[in-house]
Amino acid sequence: MNKRVVAIGIMSQDKIRARVLAIAKGKYKPKGGEPKIWFTSMRSLAEVLSDENRALLRVIRESKPASLAALAEMTGRKPSNLSRTLKTLANYGVVEIRREKKVIRPIARATEFLIRAA
Repeated sequence: MNKRVVAIGIMSQDKIRARVLAIAKGKYKPKGGEPKIWFTSMRSLAEVLSDENRALLRVIRESKPASLAALAEMTGRKPSNLSRTLKTLANYGVVEIRREKKVIRPIARATEFLIRAA
């Protein structure tokens, strides 16, 4: 099984914005091991990477569901609730939602996390 460790950082919104602007202006080049995903607080991190959502990521990684419906059946969750959760995880780059014909297939992009808090 292919594991991908993703570095996560926690920083204030102002500092995240300043960092993004510095990168865009070419004034700062991120180093290799720096976080790719940023949260403004431990609380927001805990909501997105809750025990339930990490368990969902494991199911996606291990069973490679062919569709959202298949994942809903495997997990016992309602498709609408599952879709909302997957969209949130996709916004952070943790999950990829791939549209294939008329089917939506979730793919786990991150399976382990390294959290760096200042």
